[in-house]
Amino acid sequence: MIVWKASLSCTAYTLQQIPEGGRVEIALAGRSNVGKSSLLNKLVGQKLAHVSSAPGLTRSINFFDVQAAHPFVLVDLPGFGFASRSKSERNTWAGMIESYISRRRQLALVIHLVDIRHGLLDKDRELQLWLKSLGIAMQVVFTKADKVARAKRRSLILQYVENGLYSWNMPLACSVNEQESIEALKAQIDLYLSSALH
Repeated sequence: MIVWKASLSCTAYTLQQIPEGGRVEIALAGRSNVGKSSLLNKLVGQKLAHVSSAPGLTRSINFFDVQAAHPFVLVDLPGFGFASRSKSERNTWAGMIESYISRRRQLALVIHLVDIRHGLLDKDRELQLWLKSLGIAMQVVFTKADKVARAKRRSLILQYVENGLYSWNMPLACSVNEQESIEALKAQIDLYLSSALH
């Protein structure tokens, strides 16, 4: 079992509040209500992020210092797509996320979270194309895998891959209700940090 210890180091509602940073950063990105906060809590083994069934709860960029074999900063980005906020507020978030991703030198990997039941939707494909154009590595993780029978997951993921997606390594199927899938994701992140950055 891979044990991480994490603590919240910064909550940024504006670009000016984003810390200068030092350690390598890995960001969680995905549509609203894809399960980012639940997954983050499972990864670090603590309830650090607020979880809600209402889309768009995360309204800030949150930075978590993670003590691991290869220490890093885990960055929780606000969800994109539908959110129960005003259009102007969503546009403000989008601008902040775009500025963070395009300018952040410490950002090494974006973990692109996608609901396994829906696959990549238009906004997901836009994110993928944009990250690829910036030369930023991404790893696709299909969330809510427990909603699909285990026997069907691999063929479903292969179908999504054949339809076109960008991922540093083979996409993972992950569920906060299946600890082995959380461990597999931790191992994938550790592999990236140990191989791709050294």
